[in-house]
Amino acid sequence: MRKMKARFFLVAVLTAIVLPLSAAGKNKLVGYANSLQGTDSNFGLSNGNTYPTVGQPFAMHLWSAQTGRNGDGWKYTYAATTIRGFGQTHQCSPWVGDYAWFSFMPVTGSLRVGEEERQATFSHDNETAHPDYYSVTFDNGMRTEMTSTERCGHLRFSFPKGEDAWIVIDGYKDHAGWTIDPATRTVSGWVDNVTWINNRSTWRCHIYMQFDKPFEAYGTWDNRTNTVIEGVLSEKGSGVGVWLKFKPGTKVQVRTASSYISPEQARLTWQQEVGKDRNFDATRKRAAAAWNQLFGRVLVEGASDEEMQTFYSCLFRANLFSRKFFEYKEDGSPYYYSPYDGKIHDGYMYTDNGLWDTFRSQFPLTNLLHPTQQGQYMQAILQAQQECGWLPAWSCPGESGGMLGNHAISLLADAWAKGIRTFDPAQALEAYAHEAMNKGPWGGANGRAGWKEYWQLGYVSYPESMGSTSQTQEYAYDDFCAWQLARATGNAFYEEVFGRVMFNYRNVFDTKTGFMRGRDIKGRWTEPFDPIEWGGPYCEGNAWHYNWSVFHDVQGLIDLYGSDEAFVRKLDSVWTEPNDVHVGTYGGMIHEMKEMQLAEMGQYAHGNQPIQHMPYLYCYAGQPWKTQKHVRDIMTRLYDATPQGYPGDEDQGGMSSWFVLSALGLYAVCPGTDQYVIGSPLYPKVTLTLENGNRFVIEAVDNNADNVYIQSATLNGMPLEKNWITYADIMAGGILRLQMGPRPNTTRCTTKAAAPFSVSNVF
Repeated sequence: MRKMKARFFLVAVLTAIVLPLSAAGKNKLVGYANSLQGTDSNFGLSNGNTYPTVGQPFAMHLWSAQTGRNGDGWKYTYAATTIRGFGQTHQCSPWVGDYAWFSFMPVTGSLRVGEEERQATFSHDNETAHPDYYSVTFDNGMRTEMTSTERCGHLRFSFPKGEDAWIVIDGYKDHAGWTIDPATRTVSGWVDNVTWINNRSTWRCHIYMQFDKPFEAYGTWDNRTNTVIEGVLSEKGSGVGVWLKFKPGTKVQVRTASSYISPEQARLTWQQEVGKDRNFDATRKRAAAAWNQLFGRVLVEGASDEEMQTFYSCLFRANLFSRKFFEYKEDGSPYYYSPYDGKIHDGYMYTDNGLWDTFRSQFPLTNLLHPTQQGQYMQAILQAQQECGWLPAWSCPGESGGMLGNHAISLLADAWAKGIRTFDPAQALEAYAHEAMNKGPWGGANGRAGWKEYWQLGYVSYPESMGSTSQTQEYAYDDFCAWQLARATGNAFYEEVFGRVMFNYRNVFDTKTGFMRGRDIKGRWTEPFDPIEWGGPYCEGNAWHYNWSVFHDVQGLIDLYGSDEAFVRKLDSVWTEPNDVHVGTYGGMIHEMKEMQLAEMGQYAHGNQPIQHMPYLYCYAGQPWKTQKHVRDIMTRLYDATPQGYPGDEDQGGMSSWFVLSALGLYAVCPGTDQYVIGSPLYPKVTLTLENGNRFVIEAVDNNADNVYIQSATLNGMPLEKNWITYADIMAGGILRLQMGPRPNTTRCTTKAAAPFSVSNVF
């Protein structure tokens, strides 16, 4: 199995750096979260594609150690033996890169500024990594520590005695400008490095920092040529950095703030968040308190140390994106620089999220834990549309149009269905209609690729559009979300418009082969057909993976197979098919293919999003015990808290949120409705303390590694004879009590009355 090799690492190392269960109360839960989880990744194989993040929940800026070269998407790889810097980061995926990055690097002995020359060797034995704190002691005796607030970083460097001490500030790439003020021990400046921005001419990240020790010498350097200039107080240009000299053996702190609005705002933010905290440990205490408060709201009981580590490491990752992109004026009101139109606006903005990766799990989890923030986010989505003309699909920080689908409408409809109604639904539907009937200027998910064929033919044709079948299915789901929002708000026009196309998934289902398939513009099925061939009409997957992407109408999909029994046989065959790969139009193995094979679960490819909801579909076809078995297998076999802790990309909280929800025993198969499908809780008890003050308790009586099957269930003492509960059930507080056992209960919740929502049942 994929995780066998990681177990020894977990026992030997993680238990040494993570607080034992006996020592951990609500105020020490942050110690369970290992921010090295998922960092043992590279271009060819993802165990998470994460970096050792230091930051607060949804913080504007995060911080990380850097082992890779400037500009390398794999910022930190666990296999590396040297570190080049410690920097501010905003990277939501190695595939899109970073922005507004600058770094510090301590140097001892002679001054070495270039990233190759200054890098220092280290051992993971001398590294500690939690959400609130990162530290490493280098082989040469230097030590770096990092903690942070929402918009500020606080670092502490300890140098060995007897050798000169230096700190090198690297502007990363593109342009930078710096001013050094030795009298106040401050450095201020800006960087403009960014990949995805829709108004580059006004883009800058303004920086203000103060050190607590005097400079013995100072100057600037050029990171293209490594040329050093001494005594310069101000310089700007391409690749400009700063170097500072301190007394040998010193311990120096730096507090730094950044703003996208102005140098004055950077200074104000510094005063607001770290100006009064000169003590590194005080800042760290506040950072830990923020995570402990959040983790305490999802309180696990009865779990082993290893289980606690995995759960809280995943819960940490699930609460980093979308990033707060707003800042606070002196009077405390929010405002922001828009990455879309380059102007300053009042209000809230969130960014750094690929909605294709996150609409399925991360946002349904955030709706539970942070409904007020979700309300702000819905406003931000529509504000972004006003500023750039299109609903965001993958912002980082501007719109890239990455992946496929128009899933902003999923977020909006899901929020409305769950009572989060901070936006104008008519405006949302107008914005979506524009999205659904046009093609935007960026990527495949900005507007719609193949939108004309979709409306005229009822499907997106292949080979005119790569990923056409996937597009058809996801467009149909998004159209359902628009229909659902229109229906809930009395908008008869859009209810009729999108009600006509939300069943378009049927047009790419081939009854002869039993698969969703590609069709050409004349309606012919694409030949030859190979269900394990990746690419072509499928995006990052094959026919086995996309067969199930009918989130809104599972009963309609069952009907295409003819019966529950035929549908279940098809589901079962996913797990029993050989895990073979035909690379198809990709032309070679991509990391998602390798990850599916390593999982050893047949054609089930949990390492990517399209099939992650599929284990829950047994609940629609009268065999919920198979959901219970498979989701428990996935959680225990494919996740842990180690650097190999994920079975694929941990995309902006998407994969970690799947684990967190599933560990609670819940999953939102169809965002846009108010339902959470019931799976198999991983722990004996979890208490959710909700934002409204209510508590919802999930008790799994007699739960253990063998007792994975639900024998009976009650909700607030009343028998629960369905495979789902509602958002309102959870938010009202109460107790969901599940009696667990070692054998399936094949008579419980097998009728259609117990099945979750399908839109076919509405008509």
